[in-house]
Amino acid sequence: MAEPLLRVEGLVRRFGGIVATDHVSLDVAQGELHAIIGPNGAGKTTLISQLTGHLPPNAGSISLGGLDITYLPAHRRCALGLARSFQITSLLLDFTAADNVALAAQAHAGTSFRFFADARRERGLREAAHAALDRVGLSHRADIVVSRLSHGERRELELAVALASRPKILLLDEPMAGLGATESQRMVKLLQELRKEVSIVLVEHDMEAVFALADRISVLVYGRLIASGDPAAIRQNEEVRRAYLGDQHVVTRHG
Repeated sequence: MAEPLLRVEGLVRRFGGIVATDHVSLDVAQGELHAIIGPNGAGKTTLISQLTGHLPPNAGSISLGGLDITYLPAHRRCALGLARSFQITSLLLDFTAADNVALAAQAHAGTSFRFFADARRERGLREAAHAALDRVGLSHRADIVVSRLSHGERRELELAVALASRPKILLLDEPMAGLGATESQRMVKLLQELRKEVSIVLVEHDMEAVFALADRISVLVYGRLIASGDPAAIRQNEEVRRAYLGDQHVVTRHG
C-alpha cells in the first residue's frame, strides 16, 4: 500500500483541562479530498492549526510525504507543499488580485517582502499570478482592487493565493462560509476541478458540499474522532447521526 501523503497519529492538544484534540489519527492519500466535519467546538480548527504548524501538539505525530513535520514551523511546511486557506483572510485590500497572488508567489520563492515592487513588475511572478487566477476563474478580475471584489470572489482569490505556493495538499477551513447559493455552487465546481491536481483536506459545515465532494469523511466530536469512512458509510453511521447529522437528509445538489 502506498504511503499516505499526510499521516496524523495520536494527535493531542490540551488547553488547561480541555482536550481539544483527543488522540486523533487519520491519513490523506495522494489525490484524495478528505473532509473533516463536526459540531462547533469539536476541535476542527485546532486540528488544522496543528497540521499547519501554528499550534504545537502535546502528543502525537504528523508526517507529510513520509517526512516527520510534527515540530516544523509553518513556513517550512509550506515550502514542503502544505498550504492553508480560508480561516483568516489576509488579503491586501488596497492592491489588485494579481498583486496579492504575485506576492504569495514571491514569498514561496523565498524573496523578501521588501521587494514587493519587484513582484508587481517581475515577469515570472506575474505569469505565476495570472496562472493561479486562471485556475480559480478570476483571470478577468486580475487588475481589480481587492476591496472591490465580492465576498465570493475574495474566497476564490484566497484559494489562488494558496495555489501560488504550488502545494501538494490544501487545507481549506470553511470555504463555503458566507457564500450565497450560486457562489457556493461555483466553489464546489472549482474544488471538483482542483482535486484532480492537488490533495485537499476540507473543514466545512455545508453538508451538501461535503457529501458532493468528499472521498472520505472524518467526524470529530469533542476532540475525538468518532468515525471515518466514505460518504455512504458516514451517512448511515448511527453514532454520527446522533452526534452531528441528526435526521437531516443530505441531498447532493451541487455539481
